Amino acid sequence: MDNSKTNLPDQQFEPGSDYQLEHQGETPAAPEAEGGSYVNERIQHAYKRVKNGYAKVKDKYNQSPRVQKIAYQGKFLPAFWTVASICSLIVNIILIAALISFGRHFFELKAIISNGLVDGLSSNLALMDKAHIVTTVPVETKVQLKDSLPVVFSLPLNQDTQVTLVQDTNVSGTTLINLAPVPLDFTLPAGTPLQINLDMTIPVSQSIPVDITVPVSLLVPLDLAIDQTDLHQSIAGLQSSIEPYKSLMSENFNSPKDISFCNQWWSGWLCNVLFGK
Repeated sequence: MDNSKTNLPDQQFEPGSDYQLEHQGETPAAPEAEGGSYVNERIQHAYKRVKNGYAKVKDKYNQSPRVQKIAYQGKFLPAFWTVASICSLIVNIILIAALISFGRHFFELKAIISNGLVDGLSSNLALMDKAHIVTTVPVETKVQLKDSLPVVFSLPLNQDTQVTLVQDTNVSGTTLINLAPVPLDFTLPAGTPLQINLDMTIPVSQSIPVDITVPVSLLVPLDLAIDQTDLHQSIAGLQSSIEPYKSLMSENFNSPKDISFCNQWWSGWLCNVLFGK
């Protein structure tokens, strides 16, 4: 038999070629797992892509002398000091810019704090200490009243009334009939009605027990001076605590001229940069 074989020329691939990067690190396909096969395939695919990307970057790095000159070349200390110097320079520039920005607004901030905060707080505390609380307090309550009240008065009585005799009453005396006295001596039986006129004053003196609940509804006016209360001590303590800061903020550092360092010929330019003219 003629066993002819077609001899294919060996293909040569340059390092870093697309074919080599695509097939580098490939492994034969594993048998499909019973569970989670899709997840495993996606993980393997992502791993291959990362590996291929790393190979491409490494190939470009090897082919570019300029990138090799700039990038890390395995020398740890020079690379560390270079990165540290760059970071330190950036941080110093940021700090210097922040310091200059703060210095340009330092006296404005000091004036705001001194006039608006310290002085304002001190003056308002003084006004508070001299203030009065003026208001009307409504009172709604019930008062239990339990006492004995003495009652002393005179009761005048003037009235026509009818009385009935409760027993036989003997009437004796004389009366005038035709201007002649006539003796009388008779007995009025019990139950006899008599028409009389009462004209008298009855004195009353008695103690009456009282046990009642009285509802009370009042509007009580209130005028309370703060300096006569316990708040006066707290306000005075706050004023004494603020006084040192008030003196410091009002007397010192109102302008660059108040700083002795800025009045020297050799340091004035630095204050002009920091605080401005």
